[in-house]
Order: sequence, then C-alpha cells, then structure tokens
Amino acid sequence: MAKLVRKVVRIDEERCDGCGDCVPSCAEGAIALVDGKARLAADVLCDGLGACLGECPQGAISIEEREAAAFDEAAVARHLGRAPAAPHAPAPAGCPGSTPRALPRRGLAVVSEPAGPAARAGGGALAHWPVQLRLVPAGAPFLAGADLLVAADCVPFAYPAFHADLLTGRAVVVGCPKLDDLPAYAEKLTSILRRPDGPVGVTVARMEVPCCAGIAAAVRHAAEHAGRDVPVREVVVGVDGTRRG
Repeated sequence: MAKLVRKVVRIDEERCDGCGDCVPSCAEGAIALVDGKARLAADVLCDGLGACLGECPQGAISIEEREAAAFDEAAVARHLGRAPAAPHAPAPAGCPGSTPRALPRRGLAVVSEPAGPAARAGGGALAHWPVQLRLVPAGAPFLAGADLLVAADCVPFAYPAFHADLLTGRAVVVGCPKLDDLPAYAEKLTSILRRPDGPVGVTVARMEVPCCAGIAAAVRHAAEHAGRDVPVREVVVGVDGTRRG
C-alpha cells in the first residue's frame, strides 16, 4: 500500500496509564487497549483529525506528521463490522460500540424504592451504555448522583435475579478482577468517586470464589481515596446462584 506524509495520532506509551478514556472518542475505532496501553490499531484507520486529543488525562495523545498509509474508509467499515458508507454520506458520529448513551429503559439515577413488578417479571433494567469499566469515561453523565453497581463479570450469569434485584435503578460498571488490570480498575473507580457530583453510594457484587474478592478491594480503595464520603456495601453471589449479603 502506498504511503504519504500526513497527520496521524501518536500515543506516548510512557505517559499512557491504560485508562481507556480515549477509546470511545474515536469514531473509526483506531485506538485499542493492548496489554494495558492505548495503541493505534492501524494507520489506515486514523483520519488524523484528533477527536481523541482532549480525552487523555495524562496528555499521552498528540498528532504527528509522518509517512503513513492513507486513511481508508472501507478499512474502517470492515474494522467496525458494518457496510461501507455510501458516497458522500455523512460520517457516523461517535464510536458505534462504546459511545456513552442513555437507554430508554426503567431506572432512576439513585435507587429510591425496591424493584417494581415489571422488573421482577423479567424486564431489562440496563439504563445506559457502555458498562465495561475500561470503556466508561470517569465523567460519563450517567454516573452523576448515581447509586453505582460494580459487578464482577460472572455475576449476571450466575445470579438469575440480577436485573430485578441488583441493577434496577442503578448505573453499572463491570469487570473481571482475575483477568483484567485490577490496579487500573482501582484508579478508574477512584476517578469516578472523586467527582463532586459522582455516585452517592456503591454496591459491589462479586462471586464467592477467592479470586473475585479483588474487585471489592478495588472499590474499597477507591472509596478511601475519593476525598468524600461514599458508602460501600458488598453482595456475594454463590456459584449455585444464591445471594449472600
């Protein structure tokens, strides 16, 4: 593929702390987290416009001018798993997979009463997107004043009443303390809880297996370093699907 001198994103890996705030800002999906660091997935995916520049709290992203493959909209479409845009069609706004957005479903920012009959009947209670902790920006609007649920990845699968009993009325973030970068999770949660308008309380839901205790430890670390009073409660779910606590 022919190359030309053009503007592309440059990521300073020494400065990058792997928070992931930059990932949702790229409509082309050109930035990915690899081994705990943000990296440019491919030159052809970067349009060089720098929509991601203001999203890095560490200042690790800049624009450089260098020899690179030309930006390729067809490659972007393949990368994002969608059909190429028609000629002269406006470019889609925001990352299709992880742009923060509200969902038209039940749920207040703060829980005020137990789950209603509709939730118990099996209706979905997820009220925002994304939910993966790496992808949720610390400044996401749905976190303001929220009763936050921090759930280990396996909990929704093991606990049949997850939506009705734990998720209804709450904002949620999920992660795996065994397979993911736990220190990065602790830092992201600290940033979330430090917000003056941040969550008013946190429920952490984890599995009974010992390795899952790390997600509760990350939440407690964040609450201790938040600089404001954020109550934390813990729910443990057994592998048999029963709730404890």
